[in-house]
Amino acid sequence: MTDDEFDAALIAAAFTLGADVGWRHVSAAAAAQRAGLDLATARDRFPHRGMILGKFGKFADVHALTGALTEGPVRERLFDILLRRFDFLQTHRDGVLALVRAVPLEPAWGAYLAKATLDSMGWMLEGAGVSARGIQGEIRKNGLLAVWAWGMRAWLRDDSPDLTMTMAAVDTALARADQIASRFDRDPAAAASEPFIDPDPSAAVAPEPTIAPVDDEPSDLA
Repeated sequence: MTDDEFDAALIAAAFTLGADVGWRHVSAAAAAQRAGLDLATARDRFPHRGMILGKFGKFADVHALTGALTEGPVRERLFDILLRRFDFLQTHRDGVLALVRAVPLEPAWGAYLAKATLDSMGWMLEGAGVSARGIQGEIRKNGLLAVWAWGMRAWLRDDSPDLTMTMAAVDTALARADQIASRFDRDPAAAASEPFIDPDPSAAVAPEPTIAPVDDEPSDLA
């Protein structure tokens, strides 16, 4: 078993446990036991619980980046890469939904995952051929984060087999991002004051999970 295969098996077991018994009871040791994996290896590769979320995010990014569109309009490339990332979340849907319910009770997770997802959006931009470097890159990352969050709101309620609602939400959010970007070129002050997407009371759902890797995991996620 390769390291990636070990990690994938442990993460899958962790998200299954999260769905079955709640994330308060999830640990690398419990997930390893659930999957029949070596505890010593689990201790080495997952020194604290935050590593489960970090490596889950890494796998989500790799899935999105592998085989993503490299030609065509930027909007189509971004749509493709974000939907590929949602496809990965879909394979662990019950565990992710359980994580959404757990995040409000774990403030450190919320801060960790928010920063992580912003970093992940940089990888999504680069994968679509858009620079995420410098000040402009930070602006783009935050804009794509807003697109991801809007898509996530739909995904949380989307029970269709082909994620129709999620695809529509991502498409709408990308269109809105295009509008803001074009207005920003003409009048930065006016564009900056606009809401990213008009509020939709019917879209109110639980807080969005923001799952992606970061380099430094906070110690209080142990």
